[in-house]
Amino acid sequence: MTAGMFDSFITRHWFSAEAKEIWSDLQTLQAWLDVEAALAQAQGHLGVIPADMVPVIAEACRHEHFDTERLSRDIAHAQHPFVPVLRQLEEFAGEPAAGFIHWGATTQNIFDTSMALQMRRTQALIDTTLSAAETSLSELALAHRDTLQAGRTHGQHALPMTFGFKLTGWLEEIRRDRQRLRDRIRPSFVACLGGAIGTFAAMGDKGPAVEAEMATILDLEPAVLPMRSSFDRASDYFCAMALLAKTAEKIAQDVVFMQRTEIGEVEEAFHMGKVGSSTMAQKRNPSTALLLISLCGLLSARLPLILGSMVRMDEGDSSATNVADVAVPEIAILGASVAETLARLVAGLVVHVDAMKRNVEITNGLIVSEAAMMQLSDRLGRHKAHHMLYEAAQRSVMTGTPFTQAIAEHPEMAGHDMVTLDIADYTGQSAALTVRLNGAR
Repeated sequence: MTAGMFDSFITRHWFSAEAKEIWSDLQTLQAWLDVEAALAQAQGHLGVIPADMVPVIAEACRHEHFDTERLSRDIAHAQHPFVPVLRQLEEFAGEPAAGFIHWGATTQNIFDTSMALQMRRTQALIDTTLSAAETSLSELALAHRDTLQAGRTHGQHALPMTFGFKLTGWLEEIRRDRQRLRDRIRPSFVACLGGAIGTFAAMGDKGPAVEAEMATILDLEPAVLPMRSSFDRASDYFCAMALLAKTAEKIAQDVVFMQRTEIGEVEEAFHMGKVGSSTMAQKRNPSTALLLISLCGLLSARLPLILGSMVRMDEGDSSATNVADVAVPEIAILGASVAETLARLVAGLVVHVDAMKRNVEITNGLIVSEAAMMQLSDRLGRHKAHHMLYEAAQRSVMTGTPFTQAIAEHPEMAGHDMVTLDIADYTGQSAALTVRLNGAR
């Protein structure tokens, strides 16, 4: 029986298989061991431990050697997450190398640095996936740069635009989210090796150099001041990931709205065998979009745990780090899953151009009331034009009179030429901006 959402046969398909592998127990154990091996290599190079101990320790730092069932029992008994790992590692290395393992380090040094390695792999996965989403959206936006669609505010028609313009709005947010994550990954996840409270006391004046050397080996930045009570750097990255989730959630909500039966402007990918209801055979639900909304909610709900883990008592506090140790893998897997589901959603979008044209025309021309006002402002003044068009618009809504007719029949129009309204001519810079922001990339 599995109780976790990542492994349950009911929900495991929601989540990125590659991200789950990165954060699996064996890969987490191997990340810990990679840090221990890099620590020994750095210390051997700098003369902190005998150089001939390094290859022995490195050979022992392989997860295949470990009895994970024994680890589980020993961790529960010791009530410590890492000492039982060290005990087995010492057995594999043997004497005298066992005496030089974990020299001057503390558990959180290993955990924080291994988290950096796993987050870097996760970020690479997210970045590649978002790149694919960008490509899909850019191609779709250019294909629909001139496709007329109703722009809406507060759920109501506002002004006409093009569907390419809307897609470009999604795309620009994703680009910014992707860049934020790329900018933050290295400064947010660093190599930490300050020892018990971050002062390098156990290694003396060689401590900072060992941290810098270990960081180079692992292709990380050194923490420089590796205080165990600081978690703001990692939190900065996770806040950026939460912004990505909110962008994805907004896009998914837009798709759900546009796929409504009464709207019918877009539809997510469908295949025979995809079922919307156990009783209503006709249902073609936007299930990918709805899953994406769910994943975004699961990710966002964990951000307070990360922010709460920033508050750490004294110079070390396992009540806070325990929370981060659980929340970080979940958020990482959820972040990669959000990116993958978003990419799948936008890659499969089906656009119904005729429905967009139908919908933009259902208000009898009211969607271009601003165009009428701009034409009449020169003749009547903006304030009078707005007042007159308000009355004409309300008459059109209440009686079904075409908007242009309601304008022509308004008393204020006596002696004035009729306004000309063409919905397709009032999309502003929709097409131009779509081309400008996609054509050169």
